[in-house]
Amino acid sequence: MDLYYSLAGFIVGLLVGLTGIGGGALMTPVLIVVFKVPLVIAVSTDLLYAAITKCGGVINYYRQKMINFPVVLLMLVGSLPASWLTLNYLQQLESLAKVEALINTLLGVSLLLTSVAVFLRSKIQRFSTKMAEQSTFRALAKYRPLITVLAGFGLGGLVTLSSVGAGALGTALLIVFYPKMKMPEIVSTDLLHAVVLTTVAGVGHYSMGSVDLSLLFYLLIGSLPGVFIGSYYGVKLSTSVMQPLIGTVLMLIGGHFLLS
Repeated sequence: MDLYYSLAGFIVGLLVGLTGIGGGALMTPVLIVVFKVPLVIAVSTDLLYAAITKCGGVINYYRQKMINFPVVLLMLVGSLPASWLTLNYLQQLESLAKVEALINTLLGVSLLLTSVAVFLRSKIQRFSTKMAEQSTFRALAKYRPLITVLAGFGLGGLVTLSSVGAGALGTALLIVFYPKMKMPEIVSTDLLHAVVLTTVAGVGHYSMGSVDLSLLFYLLIGSLPGVFIGSYYGVKLSTSVMQPLIGTVLMLIGGHFLLS
């Protein structure tokens, strides 16, 4: 079974490198549906898996000076308190069944929202660029820091509960709120925020005893080389086929969790 975990990690890491779609949205459903890992353990372990897997990308973007640190800080001002509140709420739930029911529902919602963000990413970008020239949008610019904090708050709670959304949803939000930012800057900014958020949330879940370190180890053995290879070939592969395909899979899995 350990070998299969590493193989799954490699495949998911490869897809993350090729498409840029977050590991949480792909790995959590694989652990639950394919390997029958208990829901809470899958989500908790995947938070740390996502944080470690994405660290290499953050280092690369930092060296290229693409990260917008003020925007990262604004998002963290909202997301970290939300993560802390969510973890405290989970600890207050007396029944494991209640925790699993809540996570199951939020996981389905997160996967559906992520699939929509994947499908509409280019359209969202075009819409945001067009709206940036409108006077109403420019008038709202002074509220952008507050809106960013509030968006981070919502994202923090969602990611802490489901391990899904820090990548695709965070990117979609930044495209809308910061239409003049170039795409590499948006991706790198969202990536750093995702690493910090999933690390904090993952450590919180670990303190609750729900992280499987052995499972995490075998996933990383496969995923780290997978991400490296995928990133190398990703520049040569059109995402016009891969992203809709993955979006469809995420939508189907999200529907499965909501209906189960």
